[in-house]
Amino acid sequence: MKEPKAVLDRLFVRLDKPDTSLILTNNINRRTIGTVISTGPLVTSVKTGDKVLFHIFDDLPTYDPDVVVIRENSLLGRFE
Repeated sequence: MKEPKAVLDRLFVRLDKPDTSLILTNNINRRTIGTVISTGPLVTSVKTGDKVLFHIFDDLPTYDPDVVVIRENSLLGRFE
C-alpha cells in the first residue's frame, strides 16, 4: 500500500513502538512520539522524516494502527 499524502495543515505520523519499560498509573498507554511520513502544503514547521512529539488527544486513527493524522498546531516539539 502506498503512503498517504497529507493535505492542508495535516501530518501523517508513524508512531514509535511503545516503551514497555514505563509503568503508567492511570492506564493511559497512548503513543505521542513518531516520525512524519507526509506533510500537507501548509505545514511549515516540520518535514518528512522529522521525529515529533504531539498532544495526546489530538490524533485521528487511520488505516494502519501505527499511523495517525494530526494538525500542525497539535505539535508540541521536534526532536533534533
